[in-house]
Amino acid sequence: MKIYCFLFGILPMLCIQAAALAENPAPKSEPVAGKPTTKSSAPVPIPLDINGYKTIIAPPEKMSPVKVAIYQGPGAPESSAQNVSKVVKLIPGATAQIINAEEVASLDLTAFDTVVFPGGSASQQAAAIGDAGRAKVKDYVKNGGGYVGICAGAYLACTNFEWSLGILNARTVSSKWMRGSGYVDLEVAHDGRPILGSVGEVFKVRYNNGPIIKPSAQADLPSYRALSFFRTEVAKNGTPVGVMVDSPAQAISTYGKGRVFISSPHPENTPGLEFLIPRGILWAAGELNEAEAVPVVP
Repeated sequence: MKIYCFLFGILPMLCIQAAALAENPAPKSEPVAGKPTTKSSAPVPIPLDINGYKTIIAPPEKMSPVKVAIYQGPGAPESSAQNVSKVVKLIPGATAQIINAEEVASLDLTAFDTVVFPGGSASQQAAAIGDAGRAKVKDYVKNGGGYVGICAGAYLACTNFEWSLGILNARTVSSKWMRGSGYVDLEVAHDGRPILGSVGEVFKVRYNNGPIIKPSAQADLPSYRALSFFRTEVAKNGTPVGVMVDSPAQAISTYGKGRVFISSPHPENTPGLEFLIPRGILWAAGELNEAEAVPVVP
C-alpha cells in the first residue's frame, strides 16, 4: 500500500519506517495497577490512515545521538520494547540497548542518556527489578539520568502505589485502571509545543489502559508540566466516566538533577506520531533545547 507522507522536508525513507511501525500488531491489554488479571482483550488494529497519512509530530530541527536503555522482561513484553527501539532508531546515531530485570540493578546505568520503561504491567515491572532495581533507577535519575515511561512505565513513575518509583509528582485519579483500548483524541498544550512541536490540530493516538493522572501534592517533588491533553476518552469496565477528558496524556518533570517524561498512551506505534517518543527521549537526555526545537505559535 502506498503511503503518502507530508513530512515537510523529512527524507522519504522515514515514510517507509513509519509504515512498517504502523503495521506492527498492538500488544494485548496491559494490566498495570494491581494484581495481574486473567481478563484480556483482542489486539486493537492499527489503521494506517488514523492520522490521515500525515506526520503530526515532526522531528526537531536538531537531533543528537543518544544511548538509550529499554527494559524488556516481566511486565514489558518484547513487542513493547521493539516498538520503542524502532522509534529510537529514527534519531540519527542513536543506540538502543535492551536490558533485562537483573541488568537494571547490575549495569552501570550512567552509561545511558535515558532509560525507558515501556508498556506492559507496572506492578510486574516493579516486582521483577526488585527493591535494588527501583533504588538504582531512582538514584540514576536523581543524579542526572533521563527517565521515559510509556503506559506501564508512566504508572511506575507515579507516587501512589507501594511499588512506585515516586519520581513524578502525580497519582492516578482512580484505582479502577482497566479503562480499555482504542483510539482517542489528543491535543498538544501551549506549554508542550516547545518539546512536542507547534501542533495546532487535534489528532489520534492509541490508548491501552494508560494512567489518568492528577497532581500528587508531594512536598519533596516539583509539580509536573502537562505537554498534551486527552480530548476524548475510553471508559469501559466500570471505570469512572469523564475523568480522562482534559487530563494529561504526556507530562514532564525533574527529579533531582534528572528529567522525567511520561506518556499515558502509545504514540510509538501510532502512525503519524513516530517522533513523539524520540522527542521525549531527547528532552529527558538533556539534548532537546526547548527554545530551538520549534517556533512556538501563540
